[in-house]
Amino acid sequence: MRNDSKNGKNTNRMRLFTGNANPLLAREIAKCLKTDLGQILVSRFSDGEIRVQVGENARGLDVFIVQPTCAPVNENLMELLIMLDAFRRASARRITCVIPYYGYARQDKKVKPREPITARLVANLLEVAGANRILTVDLHAQQIQGFFNLPVDHLYAGPKIGRYLIDSGLAHRNCVVVSPDVAGTPRAKALAEMLDLPFAIIAKRRPEPNKVEVMEVVGNVDGKTAIMIDDMVDTGGSLVQGAEALIQRGATDVIACCTHAVLSGNAPERILHSPIQRLIVTDTIPVPPDKQNEKITVLPVADLLADAIRSIHKDKSVSLLFEKQAQELRARNS
Repeated sequence: MRNDSKNGKNTNRMRLFTGNANPLLAREIAKCLKTDLGQILVSRFSDGEIRVQVGENARGLDVFIVQPTCAPVNENLMELLIMLDAFRRASARRITCVIPYYGYARQDKKVKPREPITARLVANLLEVAGANRILTVDLHAQQIQGFFNLPVDHLYAGPKIGRYLIDSGLAHRNCVVVSPDVAGTPRAKALAEMLDLPFAIIAKRRPEPNKVEVMEVVGNVDGKTAIMIDDMVDTGGSLVQGAEALIQRGATDVIACCTHAVLSGNAPERILHSPIQRLIVTDTIPVPPDKQNEKITVLPVADLLADAIRSIHKDKSVSLLFEKQAQELRARNS
């Protein structure tokens, strides 16, 4: 899928670009697509304002911008908005935002008076800036798809995580899949069905953000290896307290699986000194060496995103990718 230009005409209509949020992931996606990243300058003016300059003809192209809105979230989000505006003004035919991690998603509804709904605000900003389509992985809440007035392709890392659990021997008949909260039940149930395992739920309350109180574990975990699955790990407090509660209720081991490795503050150290045997994450967010340790395993998602980008560009079904993955996983587990 290379872009060979002759007489100013693009012989290939699909191009992949990236900002500064996760260029390594973008390069890996480009490798999977057997193409090169498009030429774009994303830098800073002397006062810190973001400068964007598209370095090639974008007229009529099917443009994909890879930019998770991870930390520093405000910088990365603003980069994405300005890149969108640049390609819109450069007359790109279609602009798809590839946002492996959708930031500002945790405020997706009003829980208390006078709170914003930031997930909707970001959706509005992306639309106004010029996005025609969104491609993302494991949104914090399914309802966020409805905040957009444009198509949203929502990918799931569950099959990739399930495949790793099976291949590494971590998923066996004496396991139970556990949701760390009630809201994550559909995610845990889907993984449990793929692995043909029972599932349990941790009931908890949040007195304030990033603080958790475990109330009860619903389901049998006694004498079993517990596989906790969540969409993200931030401070690690929720996972660690959940693991401690599972061990107290008889679980022999705890394996944690999270798509997005936010790992803020001392989260890696907290995980290292917790009952969690292993933490499995993906590279939707870059995980620098200083945030890695012997308990943390990082799975690549470039192939998943590349398959979806290829399907979108060719106007093929994205949902069929998941049906195929689920079938392969069940066959491998049988």
